[in-house]
Amino acid sequence: MNTYKIGLAILCSFLLLACTEGSGLSREAGSNIKDSRSAEQWYQQGKERVERRKTVLIQNLQATHRAKKPNNIIFVLGDGMGVSTLTAARIFVGQQQGKLGEEGALSFEYFPYSALVKTYNVDLQTPDSAGTMSALMTGVKTDEGIISLPDSVIRSDCDSSIEKNLPTFIDLAKAKGKSTAMITTARVTHATPATTYAHSVDRNWESDYAIPATEKNKGCIDIASQFVDNQNHSLDILMGGGRRHFLPKSEGGKRTDGKNLVTQWQSKGHYVSSLKQLQALQQEYKKEELSGGDLKPWLGLFSSSHMEYAYQRPAEQPSLKQMTAAALQRLETNDQGYALVIEAGRIDHGHHDGVAYKALTETQELHETVAWLLTQVDLQETLIIVTADHSHTLTLAGYATRGNPILGEVVGNDAKGYPKTKASLSLKGETYTSLGYRDGPGANYSEHELPQANQDTHSPHYRQAALVPMDYETHGGEDVALYAIGPQAQLFTGTLEQHWIFHALKYAL
Repeated sequence: MNTYKIGLAILCSFLLLACTEGSGLSREAGSNIKDSRSAEQWYQQGKERVERRKTVLIQNLQATHRAKKPNNIIFVLGDGMGVSTLTAARIFVGQQQGKLGEEGALSFEYFPYSALVKTYNVDLQTPDSAGTMSALMTGVKTDEGIISLPDSVIRSDCDSSIEKNLPTFIDLAKAKGKSTAMITTARVTHATPATTYAHSVDRNWESDYAIPATEKNKGCIDIASQFVDNQNHSLDILMGGGRRHFLPKSEGGKRTDGKNLVTQWQSKGHYVSSLKQLQALQQEYKKEELSGGDLKPWLGLFSSSHMEYAYQRPAEQPSLKQMTAAALQRLETNDQGYALVIEAGRIDHGHHDGVAYKALTETQELHETVAWLLTQVDLQETLIIVTADHSHTLTLAGYATRGNPILGEVVGNDAKGYPKTKASLSLKGETYTSLGYRDGPGANYSEHELPQANQDTHSPHYRQAALVPMDYETHGGEDVALYAIGPQAQLFTGTLEQHWIFHALKYAL
């Protein structure tokens, strides 16, 4: 890499704004402090922000002019990271730093270009991840539950998928001679990561046990097998969770065909199952590279199912940043560039569980990973996209005072605009939190067991109240945000159809 000037400018801008916008706005735990900036200070802050943004825009345009097309593309996806999640996470991160929170920003929110993205599937108003990520990775909108196939297929019908595989973004990058990688904190066979390398009429066919015998006999192959059996290896690196779909039941896995796909894989590529092994592989790779040997693809499976949430991830499981760093080390050695897809997959799962703490800490990990990336890549050669596949039903409401703990109960202001001494009450005389869900398990409680009663709302296990009782919280159907920086970032503005993003990436390639 030659320079990091633009990336450092973004990072410096982020750090500067984090310091200046929060000046004098510190808060102690359990307290609220009124923002004391004057009208002149607010005005000056806005003026300075425009000047800093203009500088970054000019730098980005200069990069676009010098490098007509990016040599590298990094596509970052927060699964389920809707706009309300971004707002809540922004406040959460700021409050972790002792600030009021609202004045801050996530690392990618300073990117010079942004857009809104429609998320509907061909057959759903409120989408699922298989259809949305397939649109992002293939340029074709499709149905719920379908992996990188057109909507003309029929879910769970093997015959309907014959000769209908759609080339993916990863396939195109590989054809250009670029190195490729998919990093996720979910199972690598889960819907979102699977769209980068597999084609399936059912997202649930992660291993053979889930495929009906009639469909197996027609030739349909499970997602894990598709990766291991792929002769072309469009992915040089695949890392995340999901070991169980590569192992037979006799070895603690899910497979009923008796195959050990991990053993099969080790005949053609490197396999690691812990952070320690990943770090050792990084050292081994350096030796392979220096010797000029044939570089083998990598498969990292760090948990049986999804990787643990960031707040409780065990030491043997790498963080999102550690997986990204390991992948980047290898990808950067290819002079023809690389395509890297990164998924923070467990944001989605925290929301489905109705637990905002889990979703926000996962978003924080993504924010920190992108901040680190900005110090590592050359933005004159690298296009970075940060977006989501769909939203969730999380809401932020209740007229809480400025700086109110984002996970706490709502405390309003008095007539003079200062925080009250007691939490606000509903018409039933009950306290309530700023964050809640439109539906989900948070509504499954009895009249005498309200979710707020005698519980720590900041606990990683606290489940926010919901309106409609359901076993799990659902996705939201509204648009999601997209942020872009680097060569060709100017393509990503306005309100976009989701599948258009693939075509912009293809043009950038």
